[in-house]
Amino acid sequence: MSAVMTLFRRLFYPKYELADNESEAGKKKSQKFGLVFWLSLSWILVITFSAIFADFLPIADPMKSDLDKKYLGPFSGEYWLGTDTIGRDLLSRMIYGGQISLTIAYTAPVISLIFGLVFGMSAGYFGGRTDAAVGIYVDSLLAFPNIVAVMAVLFVLDANLLNIILVLGFFGMVNDIRISRAVTIQYRNREFVTAARAQGASHLRILIRELLPNVIIPVLALMLLGMSRVIIIEGALAFLGVGLPPPTPSWGRMIADGFSELEFSPHVTFVPSAWMFLTILSINLIGDKLRSMSDPRTGNV
Repeated sequence: MSAVMTLFRRLFYPKYELADNESEAGKKKSQKFGLVFWLSLSWILVITFSAIFADFLPIADPMKSDLDKKYLGPFSGEYWLGTDTIGRDLLSRMIYGGQISLTIAYTAPVISLIFGLVFGMSAGYFGGRTDAAVGIYVDSLLAFPNIVAVMAVLFVLDANLLNIILVLGFFGMVNDIRISRAVTIQYRNREFVTAARAQGASHLRILIRELLPNVIIPVLALMLLGMSRVIIIEGALAFLGVGLPPPTPSWGRMIADGFSELEFSPHVTFVPSAWMFLTILSINLIGDKLRSMSDPRTGNV
């Protein structure tokens, strides 16, 4: 549990001194989150709470259309971000679309993390045939481009929210498996693991009590990257017409709706594109900062 406690102290109690071999510059850097981090976190919190409490916000019905007010630009009276091709409020649709995109972003990487830890730690700890079998499984997942495989599965199973989450979680576990396997191999012969074996600890106990606290930190940092990835894939699926069927709003669907009118009314596409860009950028910046604070030596590279 020492690795988890170290991460906790570094994130929330920066007054604790770092290890003696860490530079003074790394110490100062780890004690400050910085303005960029707080701006990124604020954006994620705002769009998350807006999506959760969308029904209680004073915004227009995202499904209500008004053909007399279509293609209105941003800051057009009551329409802060303008209207789309059939006169629907873009701000309202962005907020409600976040319910789809953020639900996928917060759930699919968790599925990838859980199964990635199980397969990766098993491969790294037991080695031999287990490692070979997991290696073949990973190579099989990598044999097909993710977007093509996801489209094929959703075409067969039907593109509903649950299937999208499960499919993205399944195909997203490759990196989690690789990282957890590599870290498990690094720690499986350490003194504390050898001592646990000598005391008669079972394999399951060693994996959970001794190895998991050390493996979970880099995998959790990787999960934020997975959140960005699934947002992009969900947007691409919706853009290609494989996502949730209309009129359900999603960021990728909104980008696709305005693509044919890009020259005439570019804001219909650029507004959801900018919204998605800011979300992905914020998640990546938060992940980079937390990763550097969990290991200040990598943060100084």
